[in-house]
Amino acid sequence: MDKNNTEKQCNQIVSDSNGEEGKVEYPSSGFQMPLHYPRYTKDDYERMEDWRVDLLLEEYGLSFKGSLDEKRAFAMGAFLWPDQY
Repeated sequence: MDKNNTEKQCNQIVSDSNGEEGKVEYPSSGFQMPLHYPRYTKDDYERMEDWRVDLLLEEYGLSFKGSLDEKRAFAMGAFLWPDQY
């Protein structure tokens, strides 16, 4: 695969103040935010295996290095409302 073909472009048609249309291209990182918020409970996070926590964080574009307990705490802080602790 050609390197130039691996980077996707986001295109948008825009009009300037004179009403003339043109195409604007924005580079895309390939990341798309999932449509649904994770629906795990505190107990789910506390029992979640290391690989699953990593996968969940990666799915939402989050990168966190640390121990399993630190990753779990980070995920709970990111995805649980304060009253769910």
